[in-house]
Amino acid sequence: MEILSTQNARVKEWAQLLEKKHRDKQEKFIIEGIHLVSEALRSDWDIQYIVYDTEKGIPAELQTDIASYSGGAQYVAVSEAVLAKCTDTRTPQPVFAIVYKRNALLQSIVTAPKGIVIVLDGVQDPGNVGTIIRSADASGAAGVVLGQGCADLYNPKTIRSTMGSLFHLPVLEGNLQEILPAAKEQGAVLLSTSLQAEKSCYTYDFSGGAWIVIGNEGKGISESTAAMVDEHILIPMQGQAESLNAAMASTILLFEAMRQREV
Repeated sequence: MEILSTQNARVKEWAQLLEKKHRDKQEKFIIEGIHLVSEALRSDWDIQYIVYDTEKGIPAELQTDIASYSGGAQYVAVSEAVLAKCTDTRTPQPVFAIVYKRNALLQSIVTAPKGIVIVLDGVQDPGNVGTIIRSADASGAAGVVLGQGCADLYNPKTIRSTMGSLFHLPVLEGNLQEILPAAKEQGAVLLSTSLQAEKSCYTYDFSGGAWIVIGNEGKGISESTAAMVDEHILIPMQGQAESLNAAMASTILLFEAMRQREV
């Protein structure tokens, strides 16, 4: 299939996915660039279309992944103008894909033995959300939970910041007032950071697993979420900085948990 006009109905539908309301309505999102499309293919994600520059053809880097992909994606060649219309980056990528959303099941996260789960409560920066998902993937976390008020998981900036980790581990979006009580009923321990805490994150025992709650960049975790937290820990700092941003704090805690579990 080849589409050259930006006025094509299918192209207009794809371009709409740059807006959250249309991503929610269509239950689909866009991933841009060779790396992200490759990660989706390798993960056997449900891909509707793989769209590429008609003059350059399907990138050679994707050929092996396409050959081993078991899904039923359709391949569409388009003009540079179409690529530019449907992508978020300043310099259009040579390929993008239209991918179906996949919200993780709570049970798939809480049943992980001694799992580490990162819970985001109102983290609004897409870069932070994406970086946290990437760190959770790299550290072997059981999953990530995004509460209401967080940056949209399927925002192009969020997706780019995950560097493909979105396709590697369970990510659950939902209401924390429903998710966290259900998790606690199944034995989850809720942990958050506090400058007033006495116990260091380096002496806390992560071996039994933990659900680590990270709050809004400026306000911290909400009162309703804080009421459910079981323990507070401190990330020790020696300099004059008052605090760390959400992504940095998450990464420190995730990798300390990984270090302890590898001993």
